[in-house]
Amino acid sequence: MTFSLTISGQRPRKFDPQQFEKQLHQYIATEAGLTPGEAAAFFPLFDEMQRKQRLLFDKMRIYMHTNTDDNRASLKAIQAMDNNDLEIKKLQKEYHQKFCKVLPAGKVLQILKADDKFHRKAFMRMVRERH
Repeated sequence: MTFSLTISGQRPRKFDPQQFEKQLHQYIATEAGLTPGEAAAFFPLFDEMQRKQRLLFDKMRIYMHTNTDDNRASLKAIQAMDNNDLEIKKLQKEYHQKFCKVLPAGKVLQILKADDKFHRKAFMRMVRERH
C-alpha cells in the first residue's frame, strides 16, 4: 500500500497537527501491520509519549536563542540541552518498555522504524515544497 503525504500539484498548506497525527497513525499501522485491536492498545500510549516529548523539544528551542558571545550563558545552555536530551531518551526508554507490554517486540521495532521513516519523508517533502 502506497502512502502519500500530499497530493501532487497542490500548494503547501498551513500545518495541521491533527491531520499530521492521523497520517502518522495510518502510516505506522500500515507499515507495522497493526490489527485494529493492536492499534487501539498502542496509539494512546504513543500519543502520550509524543505529547511529553513535544514539551521537552519545546524547551530545547529556548536554548537556540542563547547569545554565543556569552560563554557562561552558552555553557549553561549546552548543559541544559544535554540534560534535556537525556530526559528525552529516558522517556523513550520508558515508553518503549510500555509498548512492549501491549505488542510483541518485533512489531514495536517495526513501529519505531516506520515512525522514523514517516518523519524523514515529511521533512523531505517540506524541503521540496519550500524550493
